[in-house]
Amino acid sequence: MNDSSWGAPPQAGYWAPTDRGPVQGHAPAGPPYDATEAQHPMQTQPMPIVPDVPAHGGNQDDRGAARQAGPLFRDEMPSAHPHGEAPQKPEPMSDAPQPAPQKKSAGRDLSAAIGVGVGLGVVIVASLFIVKAVFVGVIAVAVVVGLWELTSRLQERKGIKAPLVPLAVGGAAMVIAGYVRGPEGAWVAMALTALAVLVWRMTEPPGNYLKDVTAGVFAAFYVPFLATFVALMLTADDGPQRVLTFLVLTVVSDTGAYAVGWRFGKHKLAPRISPGKTREGLLGAVAFAMVAGALLMQFVIDGGTWWQGLLLGLAVAASATLGDLGESMIKRDLGIKDMGTLLPGHGGIMDRLDSLLPTAPVVWLLLVLFVGSG
Repeated sequence: MNDSSWGAPPQAGYWAPTDRGPVQGHAPAGPPYDATEAQHPMQTQPMPIVPDVPAHGGNQDDRGAARQAGPLFRDEMPSAHPHGEAPQKPEPMSDAPQPAPQKKSAGRDLSAAIGVGVGLGVVIVASLFIVKAVFVGVIAVAVVVGLWELTSRLQERKGIKAPLVPLAVGGAAMVIAGYVRGPEGAWVAMALTALAVLVWRMTEPPGNYLKDVTAGVFAAFYVPFLATFVALMLTADDGPQRVLTFLVLTVVSDTGAYAVGWRFGKHKLAPRISPGKTREGLLGAVAFAMVAGALLMQFVIDGGTWWQGLLLGLAVAASATLGDLGESMIKRDLGIKDMGTLLPGHGGIMDRLDSLLPTAPVVWLLLVLFVGSG
């Protein structure tokens, strides 16, 4: 209850006690009497009602105390029942429409999201186990589209013109070089892409040059360079199994975080970055990923053991969550919900790569440490 519910200060018509009894017209300090209010008794403001205190009889102190208690308003009038019974409040009508209870919502078209996810999964798995080179092409296409989405949003929301042409060409070359020449090829392609961004931007006026090339180098590292580690996994003898392990663990981590967080989430994980993520969801991601990691390392990866899978699943849950939070930080800075609209129910390509990109180098490194480079 707030202060205003206790009523307004007494105004004209207040009966104050004196040593000779109640005298009308003496009111404590307050707003002056407004004659217009007396002429319009139907106004919505509460009007003071003089309490029924007999003029004779009763203790003078009791009458004074009753007067000192302040005026009673119409919504506080004592019962007019002869026995002093309190008036009954009207009960709400039973047939009045009641608001329907709200249900939790995922915030997206779930049917479309599942359909698109299954379709992408079929394409990825088919290209992965049929011809490795086709899967490298799938990675390169995803990188180019992701770069297009990222640079477009940067220009729309921040006026930053990161040069797309050298980024797209260098990004695709980076993925191919990593598959053909290994880590050394990926680093060389990254350096050449950054140099191409610096030179390409020189063809335009110098205004905002530093801002544009900085964003370009960041985009080159964030999208194609991190994606190159997927191509590096593919170079091993059991490359398809390694890539499948990487994809399954990331998806399972995201699914566990969503399922547990949606059902049991109460404590926010990072409310300033992503209000929808909870600590309970993070625990779900860790649990799901560790179980899946133990199974995959034991039965899919040659030479792997279940305890290595537990560590791998824990690392994937951490990197996937950090990647998701990093993407959310970028989108909050840009003031957007999704990076694109290419995938119904998912947003854009970058909205699907957010947890995959930082997880790729983590999985590649741990698999090399656990079972070798293949």
